[in-house]
Amino acid sequence: MSTALVAAVTTAGAVLLVVPAKPSARGLLPQDPGPDGPSPGRARRARLPLSLLCGAAAAWFVGGPAGPVAGVLAAVASYVVLGRSEDPVTRRARLSAEADLPALVLLLAAGLRSGAAPQAALALACGALPGAAADRLARVRARLALGVDPVAVWEPLTTDPVLAPLARTLSRAARSGARVADAVDRLSVDLARQARARSEEQARSVGVRAAVPLGVCLLPAFLLLGVVPVVAGLFDTLTG
Repeated sequence: MSTALVAAVTTAGAVLLVVPAKPSARGLLPQDPGPDGPSPGRARRARLPLSLLCGAAAAWFVGGPAGPVAGVLAAVASYVVLGRSEDPVTRRARLSAEADLPALVLLLAAGLRSGAAPQAALALACGALPGAAADRLARVRARLALGVDPVAVWEPLTTDPVLAPLARTLSRAARSGARVADAVDRLSVDLARQARARSEEQARSVGVRAAVPLGVCLLPAFLLLGVVPVVAGLFDTLTG
């Protein structure tokens, strides 16, 4: 009875921590991703309780003197793995922003070449290409419009998983006084090259990913239609 109770409590706790709550009216509104991008996933935020639950389950499963050791190891491993995990919503937002960034930087470079100020060129680029990347830059545009020092605005974004290349380029240009248009031009070329390389890599990986289900489907058919009749015929010949 106690074993079943421990298993049920552990499973229920993990499910309650991971499964998102019912969305409210406020939850349906778009959220500002902020300078650091979207907020971490629910499982990552609750990784300490989840890790403790995993440790308790491992200690109960192993039992005996080795139970506490197994529980500690399982809790530490779960904590590390959950800390490195990425929520599916966060991952989709990041991939969408990464896909939009090369085109947005290209528009920014065009605006700078036409003589617009960096703040105005950034606003025009985000207005011409709304999307995930433009949403991540919303707070940046607001701070620049208030007259905050560009270095102070872009420096915190140098560790952003999506905007780091743009932030480093503009922060470096603002700090050194170099021509922003030239730096953004070079960045747009680099981002376009990286996006093209990612597309080619994904196209090459399609064949590899498609081979697995094809093999799973074709191998049983080959065995049933090709090998089994031959073996059955040989068996009938030998026994006849």
